[in-house]
Amino acid sequence: MKMSPLEQQRRRRRLIGGKDAQVVSLAMSLLLFSVTILVLGPAVGVSGSIQDTPLPGSWELLLKNAGIASMHTAITHFNTAIFLDRTLVGPSQIALPKGHECRINPSEHDCTARSVMFDLGSNTVRPLDILTDTWCSSGQFFANGTMVQTGGDLNGFTKIRTLAPCPASGDCDWVESTIETLTDGRWYSTNQLLPEGSRQIVVGGRGVFTYEFVPKRFPGEGAFPLQLLVETNDRENDNYYPFVHLLPNGHLFIFANRDSILLDYTTGKVVQQFPTIPGEPRNYPLSGSSVLLPLSFADGYSTASVLICGGGQAGAFNNPNGFNLPASQTCGRLEVTTTTTRGAGSSNSEPQWLMETMPLRRVMGDMVLLPTGDVLLINGAQNGTAGWGKASNPALNPVRYQTFLHPAANRFQVLTPSTIPRVYHSTANLRPDGRILVAGSNTHQYDTFTGVFPTELRVEAFSPQYLSERYDFRRPQITAAPARITYGKEFTVTFSAPSRKDPFELHMASAPYTTHAYSQGQRLLILQVSDPVPVQQAGAGAAGASRFTVTVTAPPNANVAPPQYYMLFPMQAGTPGNAVWIQMV
Repeated sequence: MKMSPLEQQRRRRRLIGGKDAQVVSLAMSLLLFSVTILVLGPAVGVSGSIQDTPLPGSWELLLKNAGIASMHTAITHFNTAIFLDRTLVGPSQIALPKGHECRINPSEHDCTARSVMFDLGSNTVRPLDILTDTWCSSGQFFANGTMVQTGGDLNGFTKIRTLAPCPASGDCDWVESTIETLTDGRWYSTNQLLPEGSRQIVVGGRGVFTYEFVPKRFPGEGAFPLQLLVETNDRENDNYYPFVHLLPNGHLFIFANRDSILLDYTTGKVVQQFPTIPGEPRNYPLSGSSVLLPLSFADGYSTASVLICGGGQAGAFNNPNGFNLPASQTCGRLEVTTTTTRGAGSSNSEPQWLMETMPLRRVMGDMVLLPTGDVLLINGAQNGTAGWGKASNPALNPVRYQTFLHPAANRFQVLTPSTIPRVYHSTANLRPDGRILVAGSNTHQYDTFTGVFPTELRVEAFSPQYLSERYDFRRPQITAAPARITYGKEFTVTFSAPSRKDPFELHMASAPYTTHAYSQGQRLLILQVSDPVPVQQAGAGAAGASRFTVTVTAPPNANVAPPQYYMLFPMQAGTPGNAVWIQMV
């Protein structure tokens, strides 16, 4: 039986070391949801998993009013979070300070903010200037930590914007380029940071069947056709926000609607077509979600698998009763580094989708890679589609997908529900402390604070079960680590822990740009780490803690880990400590 990379690592440690809007009653939606949970109950834990009853995890309200409902969220290496909504919809709940530029154009005269910087430490916000419409736009961080944000609607259709983050006390803000624009207007597109770290590829969008580069690779460069987007453009346009993942071989996995390819973006050649995923369409407006599962040193970072979960029924978006149609209840998992071999004398090794059934139906759900390598499914609805007023029956319970369990096991675990529905235009992002930052939700064209699913300005944090105090006895904390690491080179990390438990691991998580149920650029790497060596037996760090050093080998190249800032999480026996920021260069 083939073991996962993490299972291989843990086994090696044991051997070496000895171890259109319809209104639906919200009350009825919540009742139906409660009945679902009563019938299903929480998933039964399995060997090696953290056992908690009845439902693990906890919620905390961080801020009652962020001023805006965050449609797009990204966490910076200064422990702040960029919240971004859209313009041209009237005033927000937070004014621009004196001296900031109001939006004055034929469509509006607005001196309120539609973007804010959220301080993870103080749970406060600072207004930011955004001048053009960022509705349903895209983005990602460059290697130097600068956010590059592209497209939107109306006066933002071809815009390129940047924000160079700063400490929470700073005054960094959005800058809109006056010299560079997109070749094709991009609305509902996807960005992926490329291995050079200073360039992104922007794929697709509404009525746009091309990709282009930001910045351009040479003067006069335009956009390039992508046949996959033409072929998957059905009556509902179920190929917006295509899922794009950079693979260790340097190619791009691109998924739209139900089909996917491997693209050599340097030549424009499609090098592989994958089987159609069974079931429903998975992209906006029948919004499922996707993650690239953790890459591990154990196989030389050579094996990459994609997990796609949720979606909506085909035709639901244009169906007058679509808001009431059940969402998808399946996930598909595909090893995308398996090469198809065909022809005389060769066997057909075409990879196949492994389909799994979630305990809850989900559309518009976010998927977050946790420090442990598991996947959190959070937010969304159990019925309907994305769009204004097109969903019902909120999916209040997060679900944990246990990545490294055998497929025959139940890999899903139902977690403690929120009391706040987060449906269309909501976000979820991993924080350096291991919690999940949850924001947004607006199913209306304009801010609407009455009726079903009102515009949501509250900000929450969800704490997975690994943050329970019962695991503090083995929770590690990094006390020393380099600010920068270089490909393939060794570096030293020092950590403290109340007690030593095997295995000790270091996991490196990117900071993606999250919008519309998809985190663009999300990835997690399991690093090669030596056995811990004691530095001091007691008296350093936490009370009673001991200090240890490990030698770590950085990822081998930029295809595996594009140069950017990462959160470096220490792990002991499956329990993570706080991450430190580290820059891959």
